[in-house]
Amino acid sequence: MKLTYYGHSCFLLETGGKRIIIDPFISGNTLVHDIDVKKLRCDYIFVTHGHSDHVADLETIAGNNPETLIVGIWEVHAHYNAKGFNTHPMNKGGWWGFDFGRVKMVTAVHSSSFPDGTYAGEPAGFVFDTPEGVVYFAGDTALTRDMDLIPMTCPKLDLAVLPIGSNFTMDYNDAIIASDLVRCDRVVGCHYDTFGYIKIDHKVAEDAFLAAGKELVLLPIGSDLQVS
Repeated sequence: MKLTYYGHSCFLLETGGKRIIIDPFISGNTLVHDIDVKKLRCDYIFVTHGHSDHVADLETIAGNNPETLIVGIWEVHAHYNAKGFNTHPMNKGGWWGFDFGRVKMVTAVHSSSFPDGTYAGEPAGFVFDTPEGVVYFAGDTALTRDMDLIPMTCPKLDLAVLPIGSNFTMDYNDAIIASDLVRCDRVVGCHYDTFGYIKIDHKVAEDAFLAAGKELVLLPIGSDLQVS
């Protein structure tokens, strides 16, 4: 299993021969260079919520990959299905089996609306359970006790992808607590540095995780990480 960082909260997960993009926001990110959205190929797009910094490039990518399946909460499904895209609806607490493995939609504490201001349902996270590894994408969220349920209902995590930028989501200190709740000591940070509101000191964040006996991975944009 390979995880590639496209900036902000956008990742490419490759597993079981499939390419899965999570929260496609690339072209509007001034920190991103040398990633051509029009050339990206994927089999799935998973959407944690409808904010523009998570879906801005979705229609471009889906349009260039006509067989791709968009997966999100019911309202996300309905929105993009009405536009003619292939979609699969989920809601919190449910599992669904795909050809690369199964996925559970879990709680996130945030808000959600589409770029035009219309209702996009509630925010969510996803746990990907595959033969090559188990990864939790928290989406945009505050620290919540519901994270405690993940190790009770899901296989042991190999990696947790957590927001750490504060202001709009939890910060890295809360992410340390979140990693305790989900029982995963290897964390990839997301939702930081993109805007002035969420710039962080990388070393301070990394040192805080290290002091807690954990690993915080801050991937350079365009780089990848092997997950096992």
